[in-house]
Amino acid sequence: MILRTLNFPSLRKFLLQPRYLSSSKPPPVPIPSDEEEYANVDWDSLGFGLTPTDFMYVTKCDAGQSFGDGEIIRYGNIELGPSAGVLNYGQGLFEGTKVYRKENGKLLLFRPEENAVRMNVGAKRMCMASPSIDQFVNALKQTVIANKRWVPPSGKGSLYLRPLLLGSGPVLGVAPAPEYTFLVYASPVRNYFKEGSAPLNLYVEEDFDRASRCGTGNIKTICNYAPVLMAQIRAKIRGFSDVLYLDSDSKKNLEEVSACNIFVAKVEERVVAVEELAEADEVFCTGTAVGVAPVGSVTYKSTRFNYKTGSGSISEELCKIILGIQTGIIEDKKGWIIEFD
Repeated sequence: MILRTLNFPSLRKFLLQPRYLSSSKPPPVPIPSDEEEYANVDWDSLGFGLTPTDFMYVTKCDAGQSFGDGEIIRYGNIELGPSAGVLNYGQGLFEGTKVYRKENGKLLLFRPEENAVRMNVGAKRMCMASPSIDQFVNALKQTVIANKRWVPPSGKGSLYLRPLLLGSGPVLGVAPAPEYTFLVYASPVRNYFKEGSAPLNLYVEEDFDRASRCGTGNIKTICNYAPVLMAQIRAKIRGFSDVLYLDSDSKKNLEEVSACNIFVAKVEERVVAVEELAEADEVFCTGTAVGVAPVGSVTYKSTRFNYKTGSGSISEELCKIILGIQTGIIEDKKGWIIEFD
């Protein structure tokens, strides 16, 4: 990916400018009437692990067809044949987004249509059927409404939504699956990294690549993620938070962290050479699961570079703005938020 250094005043102005996007109401979802307001969860102890909720959304369609209305079913295992395309050839995509609860109880989704667009783009690349933008967003809403008691109280985290698009039909030779399944499940979460809001310590990985030119690094296919595990485990054994990858062509420019983007605070937008880590004032990561995470240090070729974090930092203010919009504390002037009961 092309990395962008950050001119914060311009970004702040962009975030707070008005923009309009329409939204549609989801169809009604059957929910047990005797459920308590909140699930029995220790909200203060949440991390970024799976806490199974009550329901999930599922729909299927044949290749060349369109997805119809899905249904809310109890959360549980799904059935796949051993010759399913996703199991044999990795024909699958996933997304991630979050819903927050306001103090008045209203629920807020942040830019879900952008996740739908990305899934559509990925589905074309992977030769898969894909839900429309409206279907995608409504599936998220239905999943949230059905699992409303699992949305953490205001200020206690969020309900993470994981949409999956799977080649569920049987194939033997390398070919697109004849059937596709779109499902959405959920889990309440808080901080992605074990460090919480503390600065991260990253290690520049030179032995493995995160993505290759003309490959699938620009889409969220499931086969992009397992290859990071070896480098990630190796880095964590050595005491680092995660791995920072270089581009596969030159091994000179920053690419991304295992599961999030990387930003370096400067005053221009361009590719960032790894040597410039020595000159940066501030470095931070961004992503749906991660949010905005400050980087306290990056280690490259046994040299550790330290960066500004905490009070007055760009990452801290950016985090406050983004989280403020996501939670309804700051007015959304760009039409990014979908609010519903």
